[in-house]
Order: sequence, then structure tokens, then C-alpha cells
Amino acid sequence: MSFRAHLESVVSQVDGALACSVMGFDGISVETYQKDEATDLELNGAWVEYANLLTQLKNAADVLKTGAVTELSVNSDKVLTIIRLVSPEYFLVLAMRAEGNYGKGRYVLRVTAPKVRAEL
Repeated sequence: MSFRAHLESVVSQVDGALACSVMGFDGISVETYQKDEATDLELNGAWVEYANLLTQLKNAADVLKTGAVTELSVNSDKVLTIIRLVSPEYFLVLAMRAEGNYGKGRYVLRVTAPKVRAEL
């Protein structure tokens, strides 16, 4: 199964999902699937910034010895963003409308992450 097929599957399974991407911590997208209704949002730019934030959080967790960061969410007025680590170099990111199904988004990313990891 290709990365794109996994990403389309995530978006189709989660109510309110707008886009999903496999990204590296360098901020470069490996693959992205985005619904047409989300083209007015600048998700890629936001995700690059979130990659920087996630890197800082991983470093803080190392220093504080709290264990590895596995998931992060950023909730704004219009978009819920859920980030799930796939490997030390890559993560999945899901953008949803603010009223989207947050719990289902978390679950689907958790289940999909090992599948994506196997293909990296």
C-alpha cells in the first residue's frame, strides 16, 4: 500500500478530516492527501512550523526524562491538528475541522502509524 493510500484512508475514516501528511522533522512532506474543500487553508506552512515545535518538545522530553513524545495536538478556532510520531525521523499529521471527530482521528492515526513505518 502506498503512502497516499494510507493518507486517503485516514481522511476518509475521520469525520471532519481535511488533510493528512507524512512529514519529516525537517519540515518536508513525503506525501500529502488533501480534500478539495481544504485548498483555501495553508496547511503545509502550519505543518512546517509544527515540525519545529515537535522537535523542541522531543528535546525537552529528553532533557526532562519524561519519556518519548508520541502525539501532539494543536487546536485552533478553525482547525484541529493531530500529530503522531511514526519513527525518529517522520510523523503523521492530520488536519480536521474544529468540530471534527477528535477521538476517531487519534485512533486512526495510532492504527495507521505502524503501517506507514513499515513502508519507510
